[in-house]
Amino acid sequence: MSPVTSSSVAWNPPADADRLLLAGNEACVETIRLILATLPSSARGQVFVEVQSEDDIEQLAAPGRFSVSWLVRDRGQALRRSLDAWLAEMLPVSAFGSSSVYSWQGDGPARLLTSD
Repeated sequence: MSPVTSSSVAWNPPADADRLLLAGNEACVETIRLILATLPSSARGQVFVEVQSEDDIEQLAAPGRFSVSWLVRDRGQALRRSLDAWLAEMLPVSAFGSSSVYSWQGDGPARLLTSD
């Protein structure tokens, strides 16, 4: 995977990350689009984009093992609730091993999150 570096992203996922997560609001769409364009077709993960209305939804090209979810504020959908639910599922606390997600959430540099 190619690194994407800017003052607010620093996207350079480690090879051992189980999944990737990209999240933000309408102001983050171009950064998300750029990161998605650098990913190999085998990448696996989730994109969440929170927008005001259905009219703000755009087409985003993503690897086949990615899911793109548009959250519409006019419908009461919220980014934070969706992130919390997804991370709770992807980073379970387990005695059988740890899980990891490499994440950029639109508010700072990308980082590795683990269930440890």
